[in-house]
Amino acid sequence: MGSAASTPTTPSAKVSAIFVYPIKSCRGISVSHAPLAPYGFRWDRQWMVVNPQGRAYTQRIEPKLALVEVELPPEAYLENWEPTQDSYMVVKAPGMQPLKICLRKQQNEVADGISLWEWSGSAWDEGAEASQWFSDFLRKPCRLVRFNTASEARPVDPDYAKGKQETLFTDGYQFLLASQESLDALNEVLKEPIPINRFRPNILVEGCYPFSEDLWTEIKISRFSFFGVKLCWRCKMPTIDQETAIVGSEPKEILTKTRSGKLIRPDDSRNKNRVYFGQNLVWNHKELSAKGSGKIIEVGDPVYVIQKVSSSAEAAA
Repeated sequence: MGSAASTPTTPSAKVSAIFVYPIKSCRGISVSHAPLAPYGFRWDRQWMVVNPQGRAYTQRIEPKLALVEVELPPEAYLENWEPTQDSYMVVKAPGMQPLKICLRKQQNEVADGISLWEWSGSAWDEGAEASQWFSDFLRKPCRLVRFNTASEARPVDPDYAKGKQETLFTDGYQFLLASQESLDALNEVLKEPIPINRFRPNILVEGCYPFSEDLWTEIKISRFSFFGVKLCWRCKMPTIDQETAIVGSEPKEILTKTRSGKLIRPDDSRNKNRVYFGQNLVWNHKELSAKGSGKIIEVGDPVYVIQKVSSSAEAAA
């Protein structure tokens, strides 16, 4: 491990794009800035589509979710904005009329038995109209639920994250960071280049070496501290074209040849067949309770590497 140090004077990269995914596994929204919340970016993975048993539907099972577009009002990304009765999330998909979901917390019905990976709990049910919309689109019974932050908590795996860290309906961590240089390096060996939306990051950075984000265990983005807690191993989702929902073989095949655990983490016998792209982050929990405004990440913000390991083999995964 490298030793802890004060903030360097020269940044290692800068933020080149920010993405928020209000409904898990549906399309992301590219924004110029996003407010930080205790669980990640505000609005990120606050909603989820579930089956009648309350189990999450994701693109792994339903690639058509890639075609669902989500819009929030521009003011939703202001730090202290609170929705009114006339504030809506608008959901669109091919062949469907737009669905409007009120952003102001309603006295919705509570849906019990909602589950995602290791977590189970209750959530707000967004009602019959939303249920019918997603059921019609996916052609199977669905509900749309919203995380109930007032009564539920979903902790981040304490084996990887320091302090009391929570998330909503993400796969497990508050943020996913990737670099443009890593994508460029991958595209150099792919027959057909792919866009970054295949990897669904929250924060895209540029100006560093390819895959250098593997090594970052503590960084500052602007004045905010984040811990790189675990390399992101990739399931089938990067093989789904986000414009067509068609599943292909790449980039899984190339990643298997270039970014498998066997290659970049030869001492890790458990995960040798996994492939990795991107770094999972959590926000430094000590900053959560700090007073003051301006808890916003913006495109163009500098990224400073405070602490790193010397190789991907030393990173947590």
